[in-house]
Amino acid sequence: MGDADDRVREVRERLARSRFHTRMGIRLDALEPGASELSLEVGKDDVNLMGTLHGGVIASLADAATGIAMLSALEEGRSHLTTSLQLTYLAPARVGDTVTASGRVLKAGSRFGYAEADVRGPDGTLLARASASFTILPERAAQ
Repeated sequence: MGDADDRVREVRERLARSRFHTRMGIRLDALEPGASELSLEVGKDDVNLMGTLHGGVIASLADAATGIAMLSALEEGRSHLTTSLQLTYLAPARVGDTVTASGRVLKAGSRFGYAEADVRGPDGTLLARASASFTILPERAAQ
């Protein structure tokens, strides 16, 4: 097994232990170096006052997709902190919908990284687009 495969396995294990992601109902559907796909089913506790998926839930899903993609692209001993997350909301989702976020790394440098995510509804409708920037640092400094 290569270093990239080991890193992907490590990221999967970390996500499985994350109480935040578990509580949010975020599932990891696919992961490879520099790319992730996560999903969640919209529950009644996930909606805003209009009855549609709350923007904060979408932001959390997009942050997870970009962050997990970035972590999977970094070499062992390196980690990251999100320094900026920007979202453009385009369409709503409703209770019962499965929402998917596809994260992809644009650049994983030695000090900075950049990633994007598309959040889509069950029929493929683009619900939101996110862009994120990261500070890359030694693993221990990020904990």
